[in-house]
Amino acid sequence: MENLTISDAPPHGAAQQQPPPPPGPPAQLPPQMFTTAAQLLDLTDILQSTVERIFAQRPGSDDDNALPRGYYADVPHGIFLVRGENVLLLGEIDLDRDDEPPPGYEAADVGVVRRMAEERKAADKTRERRRLGKLARAGFEGENLGDMVM
Repeated sequence: MENLTISDAPPHGAAQQQPPPPPGPPAQLPPQMFTTAAQLLDLTDILQSTVERIFAQRPGSDDDNALPRGYYADVPHGIFLVRGENVLLLGEIDLDRDDEPPPGYEAADVGVVRRMAEERKAADKTRERRRLGKLARAGFEGENLGDMVM
């Protein structure tokens, strides 16, 4: 073995080791990766004075040929904050048309219209369950048969 000192030159055949380059700045993430509240301010839409309009047909107005007759009610919800990527605008909003009642429908109390709509939904669900049961007895195995409770 050779006794080398720091001031001695390295042996001729040995590979020269260079110090690694200084580390650069840390890699920056794209702005899409941040989900902090400050970053979401640019992506947030505020919907003011939002109203849910509930419709319920009158009993016995199931004719497809007739103009649908029934009741409607507006349920005020106030302000919604929606992330921008979840909003899709399809067309233009006619503010004058919002004030007019829908043709063929009369305004009614929210509780009455909601109850009528839930009854109608329950009746439709029962009718659909009966229809799927008949199809299952006939040997049909559709995609909705898994939803049916036996």
